[in-house]
Amino acid sequence: MHVIDWIIIVVYLIGLIGLSRYLSRRQFDVEDYYLGGRRLSWWAVGLSTMATQLSAVSFVSAPAFVALKPGGGLIWLGYEFAVPLAVLFLMIFFLPVYHRTRVMSIYEYLEKRFDAGTRTLVSLVFQISRAMATGVTIFAVSIVISATVGIPLWMTILITGVVTLIYDAWGGMRAVIYSDVIQMIILMVGIVLCGLEAYDLVGGWDQVVQSLSPERFQTIDWAGHGFGDGRDFGFWPLVIGGFFLYASYYGCDQSQMQRELSVAHVDDGRRSLMFNGLVRFPIVVGYCFMGLFIGAFALHSREFAAMIPSEHVDYMVPLFVVHYLPAGVTGFILMAILAAAMSSLDSALNSLSAATMSDLYQRYINPRASQREYLLWSKITTVMWGVICVGFAFVVGHISGTVIEVINKVGSLFYGPILATFVLGMLTRTTNGTGAKVGLVAGVGVNFVLWAGFPGVSWLWWNAIGCVVALGVG
Repeated sequence: MHVIDWIIIVVYLIGLIGLSRYLSRRQFDVEDYYLGGRRLSWWAVGLSTMATQLSAVSFVSAPAFVALKPGGGLIWLGYEFAVPLAVLFLMIFFLPVYHRTRVMSIYEYLEKRFDAGTRTLVSLVFQISRAMATGVTIFAVSIVISATVGIPLWMTILITGVVTLIYDAWGGMRAVIYSDVIQMIILMVGIVLCGLEAYDLVGGWDQVVQSLSPERFQTIDWAGHGFGDGRDFGFWPLVIGGFFLYASYYGCDQSQMQRELSVAHVDDGRRSLMFNGLVRFPIVVGYCFMGLFIGAFALHSREFAAMIPSEHVDYMVPLFVVHYLPAGVTGFILMAILAAAMSSLDSALNSLSAATMSDLYQRYINPRASQREYLLWSKITTVMWGVICVGFAFVVGHISGTVIEVINKVGSLFYGPILATFVLGMLTRTTNGTGAKVGLVAGVGVNFVLWAGFPGVSWLWWNAIGCVVALGVG
């Protein structure tokens, strides 16, 4: 890498810390820290949500899935068809309830509807699973950057973790939102620059089509059902399973819904969700076609193909960036990858801190804390979760398959049953706290059985099956 590339990255990281310091001047209580005083713009919240979802894992792993993963291709786009359906469901049923109850942690609603035990159980499931997923994300991005750029893995993890921790702990939700807006813009520019360069190197669209197998261009597999046919990414598991996954992720995950609570009115939250539901699709299309172009170039260039380890196809994009883009552009794209990783980490840390403080500290440990004390402990808790997530990134070990599959697969064990718990609370009046808790445990248990004993069932179906089981038992 050229010295100008390192200068670009360092200036960007310093700028993030400076921005968070500036935004921290308007913090007076925990509502400012966790919800931006409930005065944030809907468009900024929408871009921030996209920045977290379309993260470094997507920038690195989705193109690799489309271009090189066996069984991969544009079929991944079918996953995106579920997003507008899930968003519409949440706009109608979930968002008005959250805004009406004025909760800070969405799990607080479960105590209002059921009991404290249900709130605590679901919050703990979120905290454990989100911390683990965040550690995996940090590790996955860091190992790819480390292997392609040549800096030690521990240094990459620390840079990503420490810088994010500083600006997140300082700036709170405002820093999360506005840094994500910047990072989303950088990410979109990065997709365009990387895609255009690969397209030019491969020699145009005709060469792309001739280089790749026709299966790479298939967007819908109508026949694949995901029950023992070995076709995890058929249309029906992608759309039906994806609906349950996205409804739970956007509606029942503190790291996502906390943003929608930081706007002034429920209509602003609806605008933010709809904006995300509609605009993210063309961006994902950009990711996927960038993958096709780089994958086609790999088939044209033996030198580039030899660089990509067959067991780590996620290295494809960073290797292309480092070896085939000009100085300055390389630094910008690597900055985009770091920015995307940080956009996932910052929201995770802020939401983990919010859930811990609201559902544990304020509820059980010190319910009479002053706002000043609560704000201090909120920042301390953010630092604590940052240390835990970075620590987990150091011990998580190597990951098989493309990272984007692994993260979605682990999340699918919990998403459906957690969604069912909130549905039982909002759309029924007969379910009590005991039923909700038993249903949650039953749904997660069935999903673990499917994972361990029925490998023929697509992991996408776990989201729907776990939800249906939890609803039935609850």
